Formats: sequence, C-alpha cells, structure tokens
Amino acid sequence: MGNTVHRTLPDSSPPARLLATRPCCGPGPERRPVLGEAPRFHAQAKGKNVRLDGHSRRATRRNSFCNGVTFTQRPIRLYEQVRLRLVAVRPGWSGALRFGFTAHDPSLMSAQDIPKYACPDLVTRPGYWAKALPENLALRDTVLAYWADRHGRVFYSVNDGEPVLFHCGVAVSGPLWALIDVYGITDEVQLLESGFADTLTPARIGQARFSACLPPSSHDAANFDNNELENNQVVAKLGHLALGRAPGPPLADHAAAAIPCGPRDRSRPSSSPALLEADLRFHATRGPDVSLSLDRKVACAPRPDGGRTLVFSERPLRPGESLFVEVGRPGLAAPGALAFGITSCDPGGLRAAELPTDPYALLDRKEYWVVARAGPVPSGGDALSFTLRPGGDVLLGVNGRPRDRLLCVDTTQALWAFFAVSGGAAGQLRLLGTLQSSPATTSPSGSLSGSQDDSDSDMAFSVNQSSSASESSLVTAPSSPLSPPVSPVFSPPELAGSKNSECAVCFDGEVDTVIYTCGHMCLCHGCGLRLKRQARACCPICRRPIKDVIKIYRP
Repeated sequence: MGNTVHRTLPDSSPPARLLATRPCCGPGPERRPVLGEAPRFHAQAKGKNVRLDGHSRRATRRNSFCNGVTFTQRPIRLYEQVRLRLVAVRPGWSGALRFGFTAHDPSLMSAQDIPKYACPDLVTRPGYWAKALPENLALRDTVLAYWADRHGRVFYSVNDGEPVLFHCGVAVSGPLWALIDVYGITDEVQLLESGFADTLTPARIGQARFSACLPPSSHDAANFDNNELENNQVVAKLGHLALGRAPGPPLADHAAAAIPCGPRDRSRPSSSPALLEADLRFHATRGPDVSLSLDRKVACAPRPDGGRTLVFSERPLRPGESLFVEVGRPGLAAPGALAFGITSCDPGGLRAAELPTDPYALLDRKEYWVVARAGPVPSGGDALSFTLRPGGDVLLGVNGRPRDRLLCVDTTQALWAFFAVSGGAAGQLRLLGTLQSSPATTSPSGSLSGSQDDSDSDMAFSVNQSSSASESSLVTAPSSPLSPPVSPVFSPPELAGSKNSECAVCFDGEVDTVIYTCGHMCLCHGCGLRLKRQARACCPICRRPIKDVIKIYRP
C-alpha cells in the first residue's frame, strides 16, 4: 500500500454574509475606509459594449446607449458604500445610470446571461434589485454612493449629501454584488475607494427623502426612444456616406429633425427646485395641432391660433405631489394664461379626433373634468407649479411663490392633469418634473416611531401607493413603491373668508341636501331637485350620476 494523502473536501455550505465592522458608537460626518480589497469591476461579467481599464476600476460604454451592464468582482459588505464617479456624460439619450445589487455570483454568469438592459430585463428576474438615477442628478464628476443596511434597505447619496431611501426588500441573508448599468447619457464611470456608511438614527430616516420608483412603462419608453434615436442616427450616417454626392453642405441630422420642440438639454429655470423627479411625461394621446419631443417632455403648438392643443400627463397625479412646468420660450413674450385641468378620464381611452379646441367643452362629458385658467404668466420661460393636496385643493405657484388655490377636486379617484398649449412662437410647454411631499410616520403621541436608542430599528415607512395599474406593477420586486424625494418648496396659502355652507350651484342657499349615491353634501334642496330633473344629471363635485337627492334636517 502507498502513502495515503489526506485531502480537504471543499466546503459546500453557502458563503456567510459579509457584515462590515463599524465603530460601536458616535457616527461621525467623516467616511470611514473599508479594510481589505477595494471593489473593482468584474473582468468577464459585463455587457458587450463595456471596456475596462487595466485596473478594472473604470468602465466605459463604447457605441450605442445599452449593453453596459457591469458587476463588482467581490461581494459588497452591509453598510459598505459603493462609490462611483460619473466621468463622462453625453446628452442626447434618454435615461441615466442604473444601479443596485444582485444575489447572483457574476463569476458564474455567461455572456448570454447578461442582457442589454438592467431595467427591466434583469430586475424582473429573482435576485436582482436596481433602479435608475434621476437624469437631473447624472452630471459629470458627480460622486454617487449607495449601500444596503441589515434590514434590506438601500440608500444613496450624491456628492456626500443627505441619504435618500432608494429601495426596500433586498435579500441580505447572503452575499450581494454591486450591479451597475452604464446606460443612456452616462458614458463612463469610475469605482472609488469605498467606505462605511454612518448608522442612520430613526429621526434621520424619518427625514430622509424617498426616491421615485419608475414603472416598467417608463423604462420601456426610455429604451424605445433610445432605439428610435439610434436608428435615426444610422440613417443620417448612411446619407453622409453616399458615394458620388456633389460637394455642398452636409445632410441634416435626421435624429435632430425628429425632435420638433426645444432642446432637451436646456437648463431649468432658476426658480424651480434643484431635485425634481423626471419620471412624468406627456401622454401619447394629444390634440392633432400639438407636437411632442422625442422624450415626450416638451409640447409645441406652432399655429398662431392654437387649434386643438390638449396634452395629458402620462400617469395620474398622486395626492401631495407637485407638478412643475415651464410655460413658453425664454426671451419671448408670455403666451398669456394657461388652461389647466384635472380629469378622471384615462387619456389612453381618448381619440385625438374627439379632443376639442376649447377645453371647457370637456365639461359636457360624463367623466369628471375640471378646468381653470392658470395665470397670467409673467414672461416666457417662467415656471408654474400645480400641487394636488390630499384634501383635494389644487394650489398654483408661479416662479416658486404661492399664488392661490386654483381648483378643488375629488381625490378618491385617479386624476390625470391636462393642459391646453397656447399657439404661436411662444407656444411651448415643458415638463420640468415632480416633487412628492415626504410622509413622516408618527406614533399616537406624535413622535417618530421607533426607539431613539436603537439606531438600526425597523421603521414603519408610510409608502404612497398609486391607484394606477402601471404604478402598482413595479420592475423591482419585492420592493414597495416609494414616493419621490423632497417636499414642495412653498406652504399652502390660507384663503380668507371661505364658506362651506353655500350651495355649489347657486352660491346662495344653505347646503341641506345630500346626493345619492356618491354622498356629497353640496347643494341646497331647490338646486338639488332641479339638477335631478336634468338629463344625465351628475354630481357637481365628482360627476357621478345622481339617482336621488335627500334633504337633511339639522337639529
């Protein structure tokens, strides 16, 4: 018998979760370095358009706008910040960097496992969590840091600013690798030295902004727009390469011609907030006399008389959300008052041919429609804000200052915003973005829930659920949808002398009648009887059919 060699069998148990060792007390403002090897990009697990430098710390996307998915070569510890510098940004595409985590080891992935897009291709698979960085934050030399805590919450910060709650429900029982998609306007990123994130107290978590989560339709729309733009650029290049063409000026860029409205990369008005969520666009359904830019953020009405220029928001507004728009073109005369309205009618069910010139003609439809004049607009390029309060008030702001209450609507149903764009040289309306008031979870005593002594206690977050079907089906399972960041920049104006006892029809009689079946109590008995006798009678508040009116006798 020969000598027996004892071999150690490989450990088949799953790898233990890496937990960063942090100081036990006193979180400071400085970033504490992580001991051990700094993260690098995985050399093999990457999209076909990704090129890495010799140290695997810099990832550059060559050609196109997609196929830029990358991963880190090692798992990321809990509370370890993945820090990225946006080295190169190229305007023109839609969307920006996507980032998050995966529970799958990139070393076991083949080239066929890595799709063109992280969103929605990867995040619809189990074990992948990623979302998009808001495009307005994707600036050159921006430093992005993101990390996961032991409760499966993912936070990010920009340029060492305040943390933003980005994701919930990440599986932290096993190892997590960073997932980074160099997408859209983001051309090149660099991995920096990582560090430990400070422990967030319940008070700081309660004050943290909530990041927007885009529905699948938003990611699909960005991918579709970019594919269309890329195809147009190919057509333009083929035109330039045509042999035998006589000398002369170069052919017009077909991609630029496909965008009929103002430039996308124009800076925002200084009066609009710096942090706006860019997930809202105009709906594809619009009046026949208005055109939309390729990214559906700008609406133009070139005809001097305007015509049929109605445009709608792509999704319903959320209670507590503020919508910011830029009216007209900077440097030109103001286009006058802007017609703004709210409706319960899904624009997807409308046809362009049935949209009228006068938005007030929509009040005759059976759905819920409310229209008002917002203005006058001081000058072209000014920013207007429309805030839908949870109680139903719609507040108007001009250039960051509150103006007045514009409408009062029924918020028990999904509500889309719509505009009538003024015509002529100044006839342009640009969506700047939205802001959502941050919900603060309070205990019955009025303080934030959770113990102040437990710096990592589970928090009961108040999450804003949208009634829209597209909003409730998110691309990042199993996360819950979160409200966009920051609160509106102005407080609601107080209206003096408002009365709640006047009839909503005659504004004279005392309200003493309730409408069946909606239950609104807004009419005097005489107006209620006259309204009931009308054909297709409906409630003046919610536009639901009136079956009966009931007189109420007060004690």
